Amino acid sequence: MNHNATPATSSPSSPALSERERAVAEKFAAGLTYREIGEALFIAPSTVRTHLAAIYEKLGVRNKVALAAHVNRAAGVDVPSPLPGAPPVLAIFPIECLNSEDRWRRFADGLSSDITIDLGRYADLPVIAFHTMKSLGSKPADFVADGKALGATYIVSGQLRADDTRIRLTMELADARNGVSLWSERYDRPVEDIFALQDSLTETVINVLAGCFGTIATIGRNAVRRKPPASLRAFDLYLLGVEQHNTFSRAGNAEAIRLFSRALELDPTLVRAWTELAYAYSIEAGNCFGRDPKGSIEKWRAAVENAIRLDPTDSSACICFGDLMGCLGDFDAAERAYQRAYQYGSNHADTLALLSGSKALVAGDPAEAIPLIERAMRLNPLAPPWYFGMQGRVLFCAGRHREAIAALRRSSPDSPNVLMFLALAHAAAGEDAEVAGFVARLRAEFPDFSVEGFISGYPVTNPDAVKAIREAARLAELG
Repeated sequence: MNHNATPATSSPSSPALSERERAVAEKFAAGLTYREIGEALFIAPSTVRTHLAAIYEKLGVRNKVALAAHVNRAAGVDVPSPLPGAPPVLAIFPIECLNSEDRWRRFADGLSSDITIDLGRYADLPVIAFHTMKSLGSKPADFVADGKALGATYIVSGQLRADDTRIRLTMELADARNGVSLWSERYDRPVEDIFALQDSLTETVINVLAGCFGTIATIGRNAVRRKPPASLRAFDLYLLGVEQHNTFSRAGNAEAIRLFSRALELDPTLVRAWTELAYAYSIEAGNCFGRDPKGSIEKWRAAVENAIRLDPTDSSACICFGDLMGCLGDFDAAERAYQRAYQYGSNHADTLALLSGSKALVAGDPAEAIPLIERAMRLNPLAPPWYFGMQGRVLFCAGRHREAIAALRRSSPDSPNVLMFLALAHAAAGEDAEVAGFVARLRAEFPDFSVEGFISGYPVTNPDAVKAIREAARLAELG
């Protein structure tokens, strides 16, 4: 035993604190105000302040975060410190309820918890646990100081107002270093089914913040570009890789593979980098970007198996694995993977968009594809171009050729499969002049690309999708 321990190593349950001081410390760390603590303990707010001054001195702490850490340690819970070179950290403060009614306070807490959990699954960066943030309370004056003390990079906060007919939620994303607002949004909804409302608000917030082109990822990429190349960390390289990957061009895909591979050299446990690397190799195979399609598929397999091994609940990895199983002819395994993906990612727009393409082209029920992509579009108003490419191929397979053309024109202009589907949709609509233009571009810009190569490499295995693509390719005279 170390008899020279300083007061800072004590805990709020140690004999250094009186019973009353311990009660004040626990309630203050839980986020209660001086007035609320006074009411709970039948003492004046000024007395609460006096007790806290004594508590801070005895424990050697300087702020509420440090006090909360003592309380958490006494309960067997530790808040880990961020490691050098680790990804940015997100702290989501409990939503402040501006109503006095208990039901709306419970609603705000439930909403905070749901957003924390879902952002932890989808935002590609660590999220501080809800119980830790709950212990800090939801007072805006403390956010910056508390965020810094926790080692957070970004802080998310919100305020809730409600009456019998409407609910108004305001959310904000801020830089934890200086408190500068990076994004804010207000949601105004009618009060109907309270649980459905909670789900709807949670889904909307996470899909605007998270995802491949969500607010957090966009801010992260902009910050990375200001860094010298030699200082880039694994997560920085991952963010830049996603941007290149989503161009769906030959050069962009090759650069994405390089960036993801470098990120994984620095951090072999970065699950999303393995998943995106697997998708990059699948695109290399399906778009005929490489000279060895079988080799691309083997690399696809190795990468996605690493992702699944590290996190079997990653919904994007499950879809990528399902696509691989379709490519290898195991359609039952593909369907099981898609079912798992929906189970783990039913509220995530990126997952739903990917899954729509897989349902339409690979395995499962193609009738489910259109509702999935439509829901993805509703959940993510910041939809990146590849959503429209996915929507276009789904609509094409459903025989809705004019709508498919409109969607594809909003997609990635340098992707050979987008050019192919534009040619096919125009051919099915009997628009020969437009067909000729897209066929000419494909032959000039992507001489190695072929419809059959796309079918085998994507893969396209749903019978109706295969039939629709081959018939339109015959009309377009596209081999």
